[in-house]
Amino acid sequence: MAEKITLPPISYTGWGSLSNLLDEVKRFNAKKILVITDPFLLNIGITNKVTDPLNEDGYETEIYSEVVPEPPLAVGEKLVAYTRENQFDMVIGVGGGSALDLAKLAGVLASHEGKVEEYLNLTGTKKVAKKGIPTILIPTTSGTGSEVTNISVLSLETTKDVVTHDYLVADVAIVDPALTISLPPKVTAATGVDALTHAVEAYISKNASPVTDALALQAIRLISNSIRTAVSNGEDKQARTDMSYGSYLAGLAFFNAGVAGVHALAYPLGGQFHIAHGDSNAVLLPYVMGYIRQSCEKRMKDIYDAMGFSSVNLSQEQASYRCVAELKRLVEDVNIPSTLQGFNIAEEALESLATDAIEQKRILARSPMPLLYDDIFAIYKAAFDGEIVEIKNHEKKFITL
Repeated sequence: MAEKITLPPISYTGWGSLSNLLDEVKRFNAKKILVITDPFLLNIGITNKVTDPLNEDGYETEIYSEVVPEPPLAVGEKLVAYTRENQFDMVIGVGGGSALDLAKLAGVLASHEGKVEEYLNLTGTKKVAKKGIPTILIPTTSGTGSEVTNISVLSLETTKDVVTHDYLVADVAIVDPALTISLPPKVTAATGVDALTHAVEAYISKNASPVTDALALQAIRLISNSIRTAVSNGEDKQARTDMSYGSYLAGLAFFNAGVAGVHALAYPLGGQFHIAHGDSNAVLLPYVMGYIRQSCEKRMKDIYDAMGFSSVNLSQEQASYRCVAELKRLVEDVNIPSTLQGFNIAEEALESLATDAIEQKRILARSPMPLLYDDIFAIYKAAFDGEIVEIKNHEKKFITL
């Protein structure tokens, strides 16, 4: 059976790769450029590393910094309206996943009519029909993989939805680890575990292929062996480089194979409690993987090996249990709360979280184990209690790692 693999047309990766920006802008013959970034990056001068060479070469650049984490639909609506009104020739996104997702959205929907909400995956009635203006994406975190995907995520009142189409794939991705040096430890940790989750879920996805497997396993190797150093010593060039490549590869893997249960349950955490996406994935990762472990034992054994351990003398079952334990330990080592209580979420919220998560059918369909409402609630309860659980012989079993 043929497998479809989608990649961005051009990517530049590695230390100093931002130096290729000017040549790429020239290639598109753009004159008026919208640079979308966030206030923090603007204030510390990262955005200037993008705009200064362009301005010096005579390009007209305009900075749009009304970017917030986990951007609400209203933020997307405002940006798209602004992009349409001012008739830009190119969009450049600089920042984390929020800035890059908004840049993709603005670049494509600038050439469409109607509100952004009309293009949402779950509830929209309009379809993306044509390519927008050229888009260049420049990540400053090692986590979201947004620079290589066709998805723009927006927060709704209690959950999240996406605008997705291959036209949202950037024309150029520039992945320069030098731009991640100033990333604070907390953000490094959250975005790093987000990238690890992308790779893990891509590897166990029902849509995985030999191509995405190779991408995912190498991403797991790079991230698992560098994230602790990147968090504790952000100036470490090798750790930052490995995290950057790991995030990029994980993005390519999950873009083509998809993510599954962890992301489906993470979206309501962001929507209802405004927890950062990386933190939402991190706190749920070991609990989801523990719950579905028996449906993908062999693959979890592979993940365990890719994390730098040896399963030579272990059965698949033993290695899969150890994989869950090491994922949990990694999250704890980078100082992300390991329970929902650590994010001040009350037990009474678990039902509404499960109600919203079960609606993420597009994502849940990729899980190697079908997850129904009762399963999802059980995972949230496990994450609340800090107990890894699984279902064996139709009964809930607590796992001691």
